Amino acid sequence: MTANAPATAGGARPASAPVNLFGLDRQQLRDAFAAMGEKPYRADQVMQWIYRRGKDSFDEMTNISKALRERMAELFEIRTPELVTEQVSQDGTRKWVLRLDGGNAIETVYIPEEGRATLCISSQVGCAMDCSFCSTAQQGLNRNMTTAEIIAQVWFAARTLGGDFQNERVISNIVFMGMGEPLANYNAVLPAIRILLDDFGFGLSKRRVTISTSGLVSFMDRLREDVDTALAVSLHAPNDALRNELVPINRKYPLAELMAACRRYTAGKDRKTHIVYEYVMLDGINDKPEHARQLAKLLAGMPAKVNLIPFNPFPGSEYRRSSRDTIQAFAEILRAKHILTTTRKTRGDDIDAACGQLVGRVQSRQKKRLRGIPVVVQ
Repeated sequence: MTANAPATAGGARPASAPVNLFGLDRQQLRDAFAAMGEKPYRADQVMQWIYRRGKDSFDEMTNISKALRERMAELFEIRTPELVTEQVSQDGTRKWVLRLDGGNAIETVYIPEEGRATLCISSQVGCAMDCSFCSTAQQGLNRNMTTAEIIAQVWFAARTLGGDFQNERVISNIVFMGMGEPLANYNAVLPAIRILLDDFGFGLSKRRVTISTSGLVSFMDRLREDVDTALAVSLHAPNDALRNELVPINRKYPLAELMAACRRYTAGKDRKTHIVYEYVMLDGINDKPEHARQLAKLLAGMPAKVNLIPFNPFPGSEYRRSSRDTIQAFAEILRAKHILTTTRKTRGDDIDAACGQLVGRVQSRQKKRLRGIPVVVQ
């Protein structure tokens, strides 16, 4: 691994700092090699060394000339964030706190299950969406993460878990459900998705990479045009009045606009394509039978799957988790309306790694967050 270039006092790296190759998708890397006067296929070779063989040293890239390797070492680096802490849950879930340039830290969570292993990655340092039931949102937003910081989480996790990058997948699924609103950091997230899907990158299928959004409609439309990947929508309420309180972005993009965007996202795609609607179950708030009936009506005729999420408490929260019987009754109402419905099994809550509990260490620049018209940051 190349030496780290020093960061400035504000956390930005100097202009002369090497470019972290985790931040370049295949076309961007090809362009970089072309600018060096090299053949674009060198980018394909380098990506295979990094993502298929798990190498972070240019010296190990033996099908590239020594002279070019030395030049690459001057211009590029392959660098992961610094590990701050690692916690392992009783159920096998792992949570890593990773320090980024500038001193902030984000959290990445690995969830092993029978037949699959999911990595939940972050896309922002904090979050500006201000969803009232989410611990991350209570910190405000410091900054967007770079593509390199996003992809480095995946590479770090694979290396730490001891997998063979080329033959054995220790990570089968990636979900952008960690800290931040992915579509509010669109310009960094899009290249990251492309690296995850690229055959010379991590080589994941489009159904195994999921972007979760609270409902940034304009970016949902852009995502559909730019890349084919799975989508999850943080819904959490079946009517505008309630969603305005739980998910403030609804004030800018109310449910009628959001549902229209969801229909556009799946239109013309494979018949198996559906959107997952995430719905956190809050005792006495959004878990009543009338809410289930409203939700069924909202999703009627749409290719949809509802994922009911038992609320995960955090310090200072005013909410409580719905009872198991309440969640079951809610699910039965949806299933009776022929809506595919699952209840998420809570994982990692003993190490605060469950849905809505990720906090990292964020020096917030936006204390008030979005209790008004949300501002989208790219």
